Amino acid sequence: MESTKGYKFRIYPNKTQTDLINRTLGSCRFVYNYFLTERRDSWNIEHTSITYNQTAGRLTLLKRYDEYSWLKEVDSMALQEALRNLDASFQNFFQRRAKYPRYKSKRNHFQSYRTRNQRNGIRIVGNRIKLPKIGLVKAKLSREFDGRILNATISRTASGKYYVSLCVEEKINALPNGGRLIGIDVGLKEFYTDSNGNSVANPRILRRLSRKLAREQRKLACKMPSSKNRELQRVRVARVHERIADIRKDFLHQLSTRLVRENQTIAVERLRVKNMMRNHKLAKAISDVSWSEFFRMLEYKAKSYGGEVLKVDTFYPSSQTCHVCGYQNKIIKNLSVRKWTCPECGMRHDRDVNAARNILAKALEHNSVA
Repeated sequence: MESTKGYKFRIYPNKTQTDLINRTLGSCRFVYNYFLTERRDSWNIEHTSITYNQTAGRLTLLKRYDEYSWLKEVDSMALQEALRNLDASFQNFFQRRAKYPRYKSKRNHFQSYRTRNQRNGIRIVGNRIKLPKIGLVKAKLSREFDGRILNATISRTASGKYYVSLCVEEKINALPNGGRLIGIDVGLKEFYTDSNGNSVANPRILRRLSRKLAREQRKLACKMPSSKNRELQRVRVARVHERIADIRKDFLHQLSTRLVRENQTIAVERLRVKNMMRNHKLAKAISDVSWSEFFRMLEYKAKSYGGEVLKVDTFYPSSQTCHVCGYQNKIIKNLSVRKWTCPECGMRHDRDVNAARNILAKALEHNSVA
């Protein structure tokens, strides 16, 4: 089965390559903002809508002017992809999936651009990656793949690191899994509890590094605006944020990979995390635990291992329902009640284990009906 998959590698461009990447980032940002203004003014003044093909033609004309001749120095495909991104932003707005497109800011310290692979312009050569206009760039190739590279996204993080993400079309063969069934109930104290009675503690990564982050942020607040020392301190703060994100991502990857390898079916609850974040007392903890990212990883990894992720309705009372007799005990709405005894059958329950078993049973029931 042919499918597309992403591979992200860190790259180490030299000084000349770094300068060209930064100029390409600036050029793509300029093209996006320039034609955002063109499309906005065309509608406001003439009540006509400009298409992607029209902007692509105008970009070619724009390069002929001496004032904008510097646009010829960077990858032309990257500029075209910036126009495609702009058109996609407008399409999302027209279909009410997003707000009106906004201008890209130079002050946004994370920047990226995408370029297409034409005539094998993007390829792996030894321990380097060939990129259009940039040439061979030293890379840390941590994974191997066998497929056709469709496009590449070059990004610069807030701390000044450079990465390339390759979109590869390759043949996917489903990997074997353990064939078991499992239900998962996520939480804040325990990251998750499963239907087998096992639990994984929440690492609380942000809490662990919050003192270091606060210390670096206080130092940043004392620096003079636009000074070199402020820029150096900004990078230090960005590195702490990246460390938090990297530790969290590593934890989620290890956990999700283990689950999809061991299980054929994984049942989870469909959570409305965005709504839950409105609780200002729990918003920070919910953001740190990253349930949405964990569920996303489970879904795409389960496909690679020939498994499936089933979701039950948000409002299903999994914690309140006895998994033995089905009695619903509404007293259990109180989150402080961690263990309870069913008044109907006398079964003693652990709140989270009972919820996980109910989630698995409900998911299997719904899947069999569907």
